[in-house]
Amino acid sequence: MTDPLTGSLLLGWDTLFGYLTQHVVTCLVPAFFIAGAIAAFVKKDAILKYFSPETKKTTSFGIASVSGAVLAVCSCTILPMFAGILKKGSGLGPAITFLYAGPAINVLAIIYTAQVLGIDLGIARAVSAIVLSIVIGLVMMKLFPAHDEETTKTHAAARRAVMAKEDTRPKWVVPAFFVLLVAILLVGTSALDLFLRLLIVYFLSMGVAFLLIYYFTRDEVTDWGYEIWDLTKKIFPILVIGTFALGVLAFFLPPETFRPFFGDNSLLANFLAALVGAILYMPTLLEVPIIGTTLGYLTGSMAKGPALALLLTGPSVSLPSLLVLYRIIGGKKTLAYAGLVIGFSTIAGFIFGNFLAV
Repeated sequence: MTDPLTGSLLLGWDTLFGYLTQHVVTCLVPAFFIAGAIAAFVKKDAILKYFSPETKKTTSFGIASVSGAVLAVCSCTILPMFAGILKKGSGLGPAITFLYAGPAINVLAIIYTAQVLGIDLGIARAVSAIVLSIVIGLVMMKLFPAHDEETTKTHAAARRAVMAKEDTRPKWVVPAFFVLLVAILLVGTSALDLFLRLLIVYFLSMGVAFLLIYYFTRDEVTDWGYEIWDLTKKIFPILVIGTFALGVLAFFLPPETFRPFFGDNSLLANFLAALVGAILYMPTLLEVPIIGTTLGYLTGSMAKGPALALLLTGPSVSLPSLLVLYRIIGGKKTLAYAGLVIGFSTIAGFIFGNFLAV
């Protein structure tokens, strides 16, 4: 009979080996390349200049809700960016939208969620994060209008200067570049014949190389490589260590332990999942094996609604991030933000689990 220590270590290794062999080459490697390219080639001024209170709300909130796709960050990492956006003259609503959506909708997290937990949950996470980020941002803007009034007076001239900047590169180049990278990801994770997949990926890679050679500078390509390496060294070790630790934990706390709390799509189960997500600190991507393995989503011990609720709160807020947020925007705004995130995530999980999940 295997002793508990050996058994837990074996389960930890099996969990880690399963995740690495099934998802790293076909999913995470292309995703790191895409995330690195976004960080290197999407100019931050092109996002920040649209966050002003003077910008049309459909534009500012729309851009803020999807701009998190350019970042592979967790709740604590995005806080300095959020503080910087406010300092540069962002409206409170778009900044809050960016704060919430950034960790929840980053390209690595969405791809990894869809690959491991299922395409339905991946899509639900992306759509819910966008919708909820806009709703929460709008509510915060209405609750605290004084912030935008002061910002408009202080930063009007600076915003006009940023708006005057233009990019000399043809407008089609960057979108085409990302289309090719996403196509490589989709083909690599498809069920096509291996030889056909390799052939298609080869020609798509030639297209990427062509654009890099003729439309990007050497410094930009170097920056891309740096961003890929920076993301990899920050995220991959945590993912490896965390996944192994979750496997060990699952030996002592099997997924069935959590079935009474998260095993159905009731309002209480969704609220508990949202509340747990809002307290725990989960580094980027680690929320996927936590839900899939530790809480038992992949074995049926966790229902779809609570899984979505946890995905919507866990990466976006945590107890450490709320303490930092208190220093940035004060107690009233922090409490309002935390309450809105937990409340709307609970509702989203309840709706998805009871009416939309397949």
